[in-house]
Amino acid sequence: MSPRTKEPQRGKSRLARGRRPAGPARRRATRAAAESNGARADGRPAEGRAPAGARVDPELAFLKQLVEAHGAPGHEGAVATVLEKHLEGVGKISRDRLGSLVCEKRGTSDAPRVMLAGHLDEVGFLVKSITKEGFVKFLPLGGWWGHVVLAQRLVIRTRQGDVLGVVGSKPPHELRDEDRKKVLEVRELYIDVGATSDYDVRKRLDIRPGDPIVPDSPFTIMANPDLLLAKAWDNRIGCALAAETVRQLRGQSHPNTVFAVATVQEEVGLRGAQTSAFKVQPDVGIALDVGIAHDTPGTEGDEKLGGGPLVVVYDSSSIPNRGLRDLVDETAEKLGLALQYESVERGGTDAGKIHVTGEGVPSISMGVAARYIHSHVSIIHRRDFEQTVRLLVALVKRLDRSTVERLV
Repeated sequence: MSPRTKEPQRGKSRLARGRRPAGPARRRATRAAAESNGARADGRPAEGRAPAGARVDPELAFLKQLVEAHGAPGHEGAVATVLEKHLEGVGKISRDRLGSLVCEKRGTSDAPRVMLAGHLDEVGFLVKSITKEGFVKFLPLGGWWGHVVLAQRLVIRTRQGDVLGVVGSKPPHELRDEDRKKVLEVRELYIDVGATSDYDVRKRLDIRPGDPIVPDSPFTIMANPDLLLAKAWDNRIGCALAAETVRQLRGQSHPNTVFAVATVQEEVGLRGAQTSAFKVQPDVGIALDVGIAHDTPGTEGDEKLGGGPLVVVYDSSSIPNRGLRDLVDETAEKLGLALQYESVERGGTDAGKIHVTGEGVPSISMGVAARYIHSHVSIIHRRDFEQTVRLLVALVKRLDRSTVERLV
C-alpha cells in the first residue's frame, strides 16, 4: 500500500493549522506555493491531485486517467487506449471484434486459463433528436433515475469534438404540487447546449443523432485522501483491478495463463463479456465490478467504504461457483483480509455471460463498494482497491490445474 496522509482536522486546513493570519502578500505567496504542489489555496487537495507536498503517485495518476476518459456503451475506445498504455510490456494485447481489450499473461502453464474481467463502459446517454429551438433530446444508455440527471452538466461527443451542455430544469417557483411528486423520466428531459436553433446544433456544433453523451465530472481527492470522487467508478475500478493484478504478477510465478479483460457494453446487456469470453475460452472467470455501499443514511446493508474486498454471493445474472467462493474466503483469511458479501436482486455483472460460455465456466463476481453509482459522481475507498488487488494476486497463484478441476 502507498503511504497515507493523515486526515485534516475538521474546520482547519493543512496550511492554516498553527499559523498566524497572513497579510495579502504572504497569502498570495502561500497560495502560489500550495497550488504549485498540487493543493488549493485553502490547503485541501486540488481536483485530481495529491495533497500538498505529497510525492507523485503513479496509482492515483492511473486511476485519474482511467476514470476521466469518456466511454459510454459502444464508445469505449478512449478508455481502452488508456488501459492499453498502462499494460504495455505486461503481456500480449489484442481485442475482440466488439472492442473488448484482452491482455494475456502466460505463467508456467498454458492452462488453466483465468479470466479477470472489468467493463470499460460507463452509464451514459445517446442523442435522440434535436428540436427546432435547438434543444437536444436524448436516450439513456444503462440504468438511470431521472432525478439524478436533472440540472447536471453533460458532454456530447461529436466527430468534431466535445460540446458541453446542461440538462434543463424548471425553477421551483414554477412547479405545481403535482409536478413536485412526479417521477421524472429521461425521455422527458432535454439538454441545453446554448444554441438558438436546430441549425446551430446540426451545422455549427455538428451534433447528430447517435452521438454519445457522458457526465462532466472530474476526478477529485476528498478531504479524507483515501476517498476518491469521480464519475464512472462503475466500472473503471474493475478494469483497474484486472490491470493491476496482472502488472503485479510480472516477475512472479503463477501456474496458469491469466487474461486481464476490459469488456465493452456491459451496461446495456453484458455484450462484451459474451464475445470476449468466446475469444479467451476461460477455465475460470472472475468478474470485477463495484458493489453498492450501504453506509449512507436511508440505506440497508452492511457493505461500506473501507470494509475490504467485496464478494457477490448472488445477483440476477449468475450464482457464484461455491468451490471458487470458498477458495476466495480461504485466500482472504490467509492474508488477514476482511471480506464483505453482497447480494443483488436487480442487476448483474459480466459473470452472467462468462459462466455460460461453452460447457460452462466456474465464475464469481468480486470488487469494491461504491457510493452513488449510476449517477454523475460516485465514491470509492482506495484501501478497498489495494486490498482487492492483493487478494486477486494471491488467488491467481492458487488456481493451478488440479484446483480448477475440483471446482467442477
